[in-house]
Amino acid sequence: MPREIITLQLGQCGNQIGMEFWKQLCAEHGISPEGILEEYATEGTDRKDVFFYQADDEHYIPRSVLLDLEPRVINGIMNSPYANLYNPENVYLSKHGGGAGNNWASGYSQAERLYDEIFDIIDREADGSDSLEGFVVCHSIAGGTGSGMGSYILERLNDRFPKKLTQTYSVFPNVDEISDVVVQPYNSLLTLKRLTQNADCVVVLDNTALNRIAADRLHIDTPTFAQVNQLVSTVMATSTTTLRYPGYMNNDLIGLIASLIPTPRLHFLMTGYTPLTTDSQVANVRKTTVLDVMRRLLQPKNMMVSTPVQRQGSNHCYISILNIIQGEVDPTQVHKSLQRIRERKLAQFIPWGPASIQVALSRKSPYVQSAHRVSGLMLANHTNISHLFDRILKQYDKLRKREAFMDQFKKEAMFSENLDEFDNARESLQELVNEYTAATRPDYLTWGSQQSMSHDYDKIELFPLIIQTSCVDVLLVGAVVQVVAVVVVVVVVVVVVVVVVVVVVVVVVVEVVVVAVVVILIAAAVVVIVVV
Repeated sequence: MPREIITLQLGQCGNQIGMEFWKQLCAEHGISPEGILEEYATEGTDRKDVFFYQADDEHYIPRSVLLDLEPRVINGIMNSPYANLYNPENVYLSKHGGGAGNNWASGYSQAERLYDEIFDIIDREADGSDSLEGFVVCHSIAGGTGSGMGSYILERLNDRFPKKLTQTYSVFPNVDEISDVVVQPYNSLLTLKRLTQNADCVVVLDNTALNRIAADRLHIDTPTFAQVNQLVSTVMATSTTTLRYPGYMNNDLIGLIASLIPTPRLHFLMTGYTPLTTDSQVANVRKTTVLDVMRRLLQPKNMMVSTPVQRQGSNHCYISILNIIQGEVDPTQVHKSLQRIRERKLAQFIPWGPASIQVALSRKSPYVQSAHRVSGLMLANHTNISHLFDRILKQYDKLRKREAFMDQFKKEAMFSENLDEFDNARESLQELVNEYTAATRPDYLTWGSQQSMSHDYDKIELFPLIIQTSCVDVLLVGAVVQVVAVVVVVVVVVVVVVVVVVVVVVVVVVEVVVVAVVVILIAAAVVVIVVV
């Protein structure tokens, strides 16, 4: 039985990459833009039910919910050739259409107000699934709707569906260009706290690296949103290919991510894909082998995250790797490739666990022609992802030091009284960075218990201060306790005395009654004798 997955597309960025994702899925399953199965799509070996369901007239509808607070992007989707693909009841636009103004607090508070309407849609989709496995959320962490509304929905999904997986494809901002969102570090920090606490798996899509790949690898001078989103949709479609073209292993989402995430907080994954080509480069085809693909996936230039995997003087390492290899592959080639990677020490792994490179073999769609015989996607859990978080923390500290651009946040209820939420989010992200750093050391397995002990010591050190500042309260409490104790003792003594008196009276009364009965009986006996 297929395990269904519901896709939530939030904000401008989430809806744009979601649109490209559904285009790719329709092409791979032979589904037309109207949702009708093409005549040539006769092979029944794929699982369309994971991401689509069939309407009464047999056309396919994505298990997708489109949410935005401003109408531009969704109106563009609804005016595209794919307008009839989506269920119009699953498209939600805010009635005032003003958007969140690139402000996390605005997106969060608006989502709070729209809670019932949004979750009516999500609940209806969930109820329509036979065996729901989880949710995939597409969003950006730097804007207003994707970050603010995305954070609120992640929290509520965790509450309402605690046993369902939540995987996100989160787009991180481009740090090489001057951003048009000045509060980007604030938005990113607040969203990352929710991604750390409420998501089971976060696939990091770094705009900095995506633009670098488009420029360096694909030789596109000024990549457009559509071209960058095409890279993202390729990653998303390939990462779900084992769910849609099932084999003996990795048939569901939990099977994919279980081997990648050793502890709950270390769930941020980086991706790599090879070979990368655009339509104009189809003529430039090279021979691809399994070893070639797996070796290239480990090269930093193919990583879609702007953190150098092999930094000089650092001991950052891989926690685990999953390679999804598509195409005509002999399993013996995979074994030889893994041996070669081990011999050449192409990847450095954690010192406290086994070197884990898992390989999932998957078929390619028969309806999409590819110029390459073999292609591969790498999902990797690497400790150097903390470099991204460090960068966000530094940008946040620069702004926070001057209390810059806080006015718009203070207008919302969450920040009207104080800014504790920022401090909590910063602490949460710093703890995540510390944990990724600790994961590079051999003593990581005992690090967690040491951390909890140090927190206990901090609490113990606080106790004298609390006692000093509340001596009067303690004395008063002591006096009250003494008075209460005396009263209780007196009450108990009185009760005991009363009980004893009652018992004595009862005994005396019983004795008097018995004596009277005996006297009466004797008198009666004497009377009888005299009469006789």
